[in-house]
Amino acid sequence: MSDLYHNISLKCSKEVTQAYSTSFSSGIRLFAKKYRAPIYAIYGFVRFADEIVDTFYNHDQRLLLDQFKEDTKRAIDRRLSLNPILNAFQWVVHDYGIDWHLISAFIRSMEMDLEPVNYNSEKYREYIYGSAEVVGLMCLKVFVEGDGDAYDRLKYSARKLGSAFQKINFLRDMQSDYKDRGRVYFPGVDYESFSCEEKRRIEAEIEEEFRMAFEGIKQLPDGTRLGVYVAYKYYTGLLKRIQNCSAEKIREQRIRVPDFHKLLLLSSSAMKYRLRVI
Repeated sequence: MSDLYHNISLKCSKEVTQAYSTSFSSGIRLFAKKYRAPIYAIYGFVRFADEIVDTFYNHDQRLLLDQFKEDTKRAIDRRLSLNPILNAFQWVVHDYGIDWHLISAFIRSMEMDLEPVNYNSEKYREYIYGSAEVVGLMCLKVFVEGDGDAYDRLKYSARKLGSAFQKINFLRDMQSDYKDRGRVYFPGVDYESFSCEEKRRIEAEIEEEFRMAFEGIKQLPDGTRLGVYVAYKYYTGLLKRIQNCSAEKIREQRIRVPDFHKLLLLSSSAMKYRLRVI
């Protein structure tokens, strides 16, 4: 594979990330340069799979996702793909030792979004692991650059951070998930009667996961810590906004962090990092 095609593939992943998530793109720019391209490549892969199950309603979504899975396997086996997003992803898989079981678990969670799933506790944990925790583990593979001891030490915290992020997303997107896609991820929760007690229980779970995740963030390598910390602060800020809303309001609208507050968060996080508070 030529260097030109490799670079074009990485640029495509970067473009996808910037188009779909300005917040995530801002966080990646806080990483040391060597970490940015592989994280863009992971996000590009994840984003395209998510797009299939969330928006391609006028197409055979299962067929498209099956093809995406097969194309991913083929790209990894051949170390090449004419799909630039998959080509960039297979490079990360090989260069950073991302295990197939992480990729397979992610795709399985995407498949669950195409099924009418009764999210009991077991299915809920399975979905969160595949849709969020393994993405954190893929990124951790990049951050530790082959250091197996560091990976083993930090993987629990990485999983907790991904889980907390995903549960906040479930609360933030509760209305659209239910009304547009017919999904309620929380076990035993009826959307129409979602109560303040249920909301507080979920928020308490998230707070505990953030507590455990923060211990890992403090141990991340230089060059990655600030970017992850900013994402952590963004989501803890979003959680506070959700906590200040009623269960009824969560059902009625999507809660956001204003752009001005995002800028304040970025500057305050950078200051703490420079002062070695984290």
